[in-house]
Amino acid sequence: MTAAVVHPTALVEEGVELGPGTRVWDNVHLRGPTRIGRDCIIGEKTYVAYGVTIGDRVKLNAFVYVCNAVTLDDGVMVAAGCVFTNDRFPRATTPDLTKLVPSEPGADTRPTRVREGATLGARCVIGCDLEIGRFAMVGMGSVVTRSVPDFHLVVGHPARAVGLVCRCGEPFLRFDGPVPPNADSISCPRCERRYGVRDGRVRELGTG
Repeated sequence: MTAAVVHPTALVEEGVELGPGTRVWDNVHLRGPTRIGRDCIIGEKTYVAYGVTIGDRVKLNAFVYVCNAVTLDDGVMVAAGCVFTNDRFPRATTPDLTKLVPSEPGADTRPTRVREGATLGARCVIGCDLEIGRFAMVGMGSVVTRSVPDFHLVVGHPARAVGLVCRCGEPFLRFDGPVPPNADSISCPRCERRYGVRDGRVRELGTG
């Protein structure tokens, strides 16, 4: 079992759990308590707040900001410059401007969960109180304001669904509308995995 590797310039606070094989690169700041699973990559100058849970084999590229109340399941990809949020209506001070609002989580803190295998593109912004579905894909520069179903490809500002993607990352259906058309069986052009689509929900059918 290979121990975690931490660059000497990284700041890893007390209470951070690092799984075996995880690599933490230069100038990363990890706040505790936070749990990061095995065989992860935490790219340079990334910030991970306390109260974050990261699964196994997760990649966070450079300059990623992960705030409190975020959960990243196994196999999630977060590209460079991605930013998470956890408060829909933040203020710096009380209404009379006399005191700073505490930075600790409170009643207005909202969670976000990214399910296994999902990809978040470079410089996208992820809103709070939502879920990114299994193997979904968020295009670069997108602003996500609502939950994304499993296997959906979303792009834009605000992000909207434009297609469906395979486990391998290849789009296997593109569409222009709120939900994809129904289909009994669609094959991925790259790996030949098959999927069924019904009322916007994607079902895996296997290979061949």
